[in-house]
Amino acid sequence: IVLEASIAENKASLKRTHPEVWSDSPNPYDRKRQDNCPVGLKNVGNTCWFSAVIQSLFNLLEFRRLVLNFNPPANAQDLPRNQKEHRNLPFMRELRYLFALLVGSKRKYVDPSRAVEILKDAFKSNDSQQQDVSEFTHKLLDWLEDAFQIKAEEERDGEKPKNPMVELFYGRFLAVGVLEGKKFENTEMFGQYPLQVNGFKDLHECLEAAMIEGEIESLHSENSAKSGQEHWFTELPPVLTFELSRFEFNQALGRPEKIHNKLEFPPILYLDRYMHKNREITRIKRDEIKRLKEYLTVLQQRLERYLSYGSGPKRFPLVDVLQYALEFASSKPVCTSPWHSATTDPPQVRAASAPRQRPDTIEQQGPSSSEVPSTSPVQRSVIHKPFTQSRIPPDLPMHPAPRHITEEELSVLEGCLHRWRTEVENDTRDLQESISRIHRTIELMYSDKTMVQVPYRLHAVLVHEGQANAGHYWAYIYDHHQNRWMKYNDISVTKSTWEELERDSFGGYRNASAYCLMYINDKEQYLIQEEFNKETGQMLVGMDTLPSDLRDYVKEDNKRFEKELEEWDAELAQKAQQEKLLSQIPRAPAPSPVMLTPNMQGIIMAIGKARNVYDRCGPEAGFFKAIKLEYTRLLKLAQEDPPPECDYRLRHAIVYFIQNQAPKKIIERTLLEQFGDHNLSFDERCRNIMKVAQAKLEMIKPDEVNMEEYEVSISYVVGMWMLHLMLLFLHFSYMEALLYLIYAYQNNKELLSKGPYRGHDEELISHYRRECLLKLNEHAAALFESGDDQEVNNGLIIMNELIVPCLPLLLVDEMEEKDIVAVEDMRNRWCSYLGQEMEPNLQEKLTDFLPKLLDCSTEIKGFNDPPKLPSYSTHELCERYARIMLSLSRTPADGR
Repeated sequence: IVLEASIAENKASLKRTHPEVWSDSPNPYDRKRQDNCPVGLKNVGNTCWFSAVIQSLFNLLEFRRLVLNFNPPANAQDLPRNQKEHRNLPFMRELRYLFALLVGSKRKYVDPSRAVEILKDAFKSNDSQQQDVSEFTHKLLDWLEDAFQIKAEEERDGEKPKNPMVELFYGRFLAVGVLEGKKFENTEMFGQYPLQVNGFKDLHECLEAAMIEGEIESLHSENSAKSGQEHWFTELPPVLTFELSRFEFNQALGRPEKIHNKLEFPPILYLDRYMHKNREITRIKRDEIKRLKEYLTVLQQRLERYLSYGSGPKRFPLVDVLQYALEFASSKPVCTSPWHSATTDPPQVRAASAPRQRPDTIEQQGPSSSEVPSTSPVQRSVIHKPFTQSRIPPDLPMHPAPRHITEEELSVLEGCLHRWRTEVENDTRDLQESISRIHRTIELMYSDKTMVQVPYRLHAVLVHEGQANAGHYWAYIYDHHQNRWMKYNDISVTKSTWEELERDSFGGYRNASAYCLMYINDKEQYLIQEEFNKETGQMLVGMDTLPSDLRDYVKEDNKRFEKELEEWDAELAQKAQQEKLLSQIPRAPAPSPVMLTPNMQGIIMAIGKARNVYDRCGPEAGFFKAIKLEYTRLLKLAQEDPPPECDYRLRHAIVYFIQNQAPKKIIERTLLEQFGDHNLSFDERCRNIMKVAQAKLEMIKPDEVNMEEYEVSISYVVGMWMLHLMLLFLHFSYMEALLYLIYAYQNNKELLSKGPYRGHDEELISHYRRECLLKLNEHAAALFESGDDQEVNNGLIIMNELIVPCLPLLLVDEMEEKDIVAVEDMRNRWCSYLGQEMEPNLQEKLTDFLPKLLDCSTEIKGFNDPPKLPSYSTHELCERYARIMLSLSRTPADGR
């Protein structure tokens, strides 16, 4: 499969001794395969192309059987006869092992390093040669073909050996044409069929252009000097692969550029029109389509004259022009009247707005009243007002309308405009309907029964995202037994849909598009059919499909993985035991100063207000009075709507519980714990009430309060503090703040799923997480641009350890458009370096880093725990949080 112009894997990248790879999670349960989910492939350093190709081939069950059941030739035990055998047979061995692991591994993903390294080593002979993905993939299939050819030649019995790789992937076409007036016919074999994308809207248009070259009319005439040729398929392979050429070389810039045009392709492709046996009827249909398209062009030109009418730079639909003319003709003139103005306006306004008469009117009427001498000071002042120089003519209408038209003329004109408008509407509708009928006729030209006999079903779509010089690869592969699409993106294998495939593969959306389409003959069921036991007739699945040597290999690997799981469990059990022993060691209570937290301040106030009851009736009555007063106060706070800087949920856990409708028992227990706090023992009254609360607390039986729910509720309060503490760190260090923001967003999402008052404003946290990432990205880019080795490495560390792992968190929810735009901005920032002149070591590091940045996987990777919080007191935290929230409220977050 040719992967057109992808990541330029040059010799510098091949010489790296320590390529950067995705690190495994230390917890083996994160790497455990779930049920029978397909197994992914680990990216071991710019190998996403390998994963996409291998997964597409592996999911062709016939291809999988050929590889798994491949037996090395008997003479392979001796020294290889040539370099080809020395290279191809070890590769086939590693590919068999890799396929076996994809079948039966208990791991979520497996490591393809050994097969990849053999493939890459083939290009180390020429130091000046640059290799791209297409060359790697060609080499992959060449080696498979060579390996099977060696086996076929060994097993032949006087007949020409059959190579199953050739029979599976290769077809033939007949080239018929004229060259300098001479006719010719050639039969050629093809593997992957190349198609140009630029200038075409769908796959059939690409195929039509590829099957016809030059002037083909000469093929049907005796006397012609024109040159051209047609291609007709004479034999189609069971697996038909199309290369979509989405890259072209920009002569001006001196580098390749990617074509992002949209190109549609169907899930079922009928190839009858391209078969040699149908050439006569296809030629007739092509001539008919050509005639229809010529007529269609004429109709579209005529329609355009109706839709863009006029001779000037601005044009309008003719039906609208007629409608506007009709509206104008039907308008009644409403003129400004100085008499109306004189009866409604005061003298000063009347003078300012009085209409100015034309000179010829003045001569006919004689001197105006304004020219008659007058002793009135008001009149003199009005005459000399400057506004009188811009008075409106008396006969100017308030809106455009005909001034001189008779009723008879208007009636005739309206009748004509109505009739013309109806005629234009009918003509426009007829043209549009004719154009639609022609489009439909062209679409159905090949839908008759005789032209839908060669169906090919889409099996896999290989996608590239990025630019010509760098990018990321993944594959959509159809599960023929579950009738659904699956997305294979390195270690991530997830369910998908045709809609998602369209969005990522057709092009025109972001920078992602298909570069390879793999179709399979829909009538050849053996390609996707499961294997059956010949003796029992039962279908073979999983490990039963493997030969005995591969079954043993997979079992050994599974044992090693099970041992990892056991060691992890033992390590966790040991840690738990150590923590339990440490918790049982008695510790002397350390004296602690009295901390007047918001909770304690309220309790002390409540005890003070209950003093009279305490003095009259004793400690227990005083306790009940105080707890009632405190609960009433907190209930009132829970019903208020304070500004963010005074969020009562942070100051009082009870307020948080009340707003989230926590069980009554939990609220009562929390109140008892607060009244039973040892810090209340600073006077006799408080100590006595504290003792009453502690006694009440001891009376609560474990089964009366759901302790697990109680602990979960307490964790919500802790989570709320976590959300707000990250705002403190946002003012100190973006690197520290980012980890808090990551955990804060996830914790907040969990809190909000339990209720609207459980967490904080999700949009606010999302905004600061986004801003933090953009700031860090700019900082890392600035370090990279410095060119200093240490600075460059620091910048890439920021990107690899902080930015890149965060991108799936922003892409996982595609409804968050601002997050998606931010990711595109960060990627574009680094892609802008492509094509720029830079030191070779910088180019090497950029080439190595970009595929990770452009990886579209939504696989959430593990993060380190955030830094430990400084030991602030509760009261101090409240004050600091209030100050920061107040400052944020003064500076709006860009509307977000």
